[in-house]
Amino acid sequence: MADVLIIDDDQSLCNMMVELVKNLGHQGYYSTSLHDGVNMAVNGNFDVVVLDVQMPDGNGLEVLPQIKDAPSSPEVIILTGAGTEDGAELAIKNGAWDYLQKPLSPKEIGLPLKKVFQYRDTLKETRKPAVALKIRGIVGSSQAIRASLNDLAQAANSNANVLITGETGTGKELFAKAIHANSRLAKKTFIVVDCASLPETLIESSLFGHEKGAFTGADRTREGLIQKADGGTLFLDEIGELGLSLQKTFLRVLEEKKFHPLGGTREISSDFRLICATNRNLEKRAGEKKFRKDLLYRLQSLQIELPPLRDRLDDIKELAVHHKNRICDRYGAEAKGFSSDFISALRSYDWPGNVRELVNTLESCISTAFYEPLLFPQHLPTNIRVKMARASVLEVPADRATGFGDDAILPPDSIPPYRDFRDAILREPERKYFQSLMAYTHGNVSEACRISGLGRTWLYTVLKKYKIDHKNWAKNKSKKQ
Repeated sequence: MADVLIIDDDQSLCNMMVELVKNLGHQGYYSTSLHDGVNMAVNGNFDVVVLDVQMPDGNGLEVLPQIKDAPSSPEVIILTGAGTEDGAELAIKNGAWDYLQKPLSPKEIGLPLKKVFQYRDTLKETRKPAVALKIRGIVGSSQAIRASLNDLAQAANSNANVLITGETGTGKELFAKAIHANSRLAKKTFIVVDCASLPETLIESSLFGHEKGAFTGADRTREGLIQKADGGTLFLDEIGELGLSLQKTFLRVLEEKKFHPLGGTREISSDFRLICATNRNLEKRAGEKKFRKDLLYRLQSLQIELPPLRDRLDDIKELAVHHKNRICDRYGAEAKGFSSDFISALRSYDWPGNVRELVNTLESCISTAFYEPLLFPQHLPTNIRVKMARASVLEVPADRATGFGDDAILPPDSIPPYRDFRDAILREPERKYFQSLMAYTHGNVSEACRISGLGRTWLYTVLKKYKIDHKNWAKNKSKKQ
């Protein structure tokens, strides 16, 4: 029997859903409050959570990762009265089982519930023991990176083609190496081709090899990287940079596992596992006829999307400690610690260059403070400190942000959606409230929950939203004492 939690502010819908769940032979519970529902999901043992998007006290999509991260790892069915394509995409990317639009009849909601019950039963019967992944260089324990690691584990257990997407500096090559290291081909070759660093004429020769005399300068026969990858893994980094003519040729190699070296007549076979990576939107490029759709379909048998660092700020400290230690060892520098506000400073920056930029920044800090025992925000590169300083003072007043002063009437063509207007008005006062709350309670979460009337999960969510580190207040209190 499964336990189902319904989080929806519509009392009649909750009653209908609980009755439907009982009729299906399972146990139903409900909450008409989002933050109470999240507390129930996190602290309970639910198999399924049916979650409304538009709740009086928040947006369901914003807490979806928290619910998915609950100990019972429930499946989540999203309900919405005003569905959007972006909302559906966000829900699925954050692990939702389904995305359904209201109004719904019992039959319309009953079918996906039956499917998810069947899936959970199958999962319990076939669940395999956890296997420790070899993830050298991949650091972090946030929900975002753990979701990517789950995808990595699935890819390692398969021999299908894998497409890794993500912004520059998110660790796409590390993930490719980890897939290979955890696969059945781990003891075979791992061949890397950087499609962005080689001219098209050279990349063709590098991939397929060439016969002596095939072109000017080809003074001897050379084996191509595709041939070297036979029996192992071929990793094409930045595959979005391949020209259309080469895409066509490579598609044939994927389909037939055979190719001709440049200038050669003999056909060579190579059976390899393909992993590709790109920071480009290949679907968009395919729509612009800059990337072959048929090749894209072959590449994305499995897809892993790596989160940018700004979406995994919980990993900042762990990443900073790992790379700080590694850099100090490499340069022979004394072991260093962090000042109380150094990690907070790192978390306040948006890291457009992602983990790669963070590593480069730490190298700069350690170089600057080579003989000092602690790293302070003052050791950060000037360009980062300038960006953080500008971000802290360029806050637009609410009336300027919305164009809505005390006596102003907005022109009809400039009236924003109500939710955007409300959020803009409330954002700064809400941030100041929670800063004051943490200062008053010296970071005591239990006391803050008592005063504010919020649950722990909801309080942590808001603190994270405004990048308020409650631990620093506790440290400041101990220093004063």
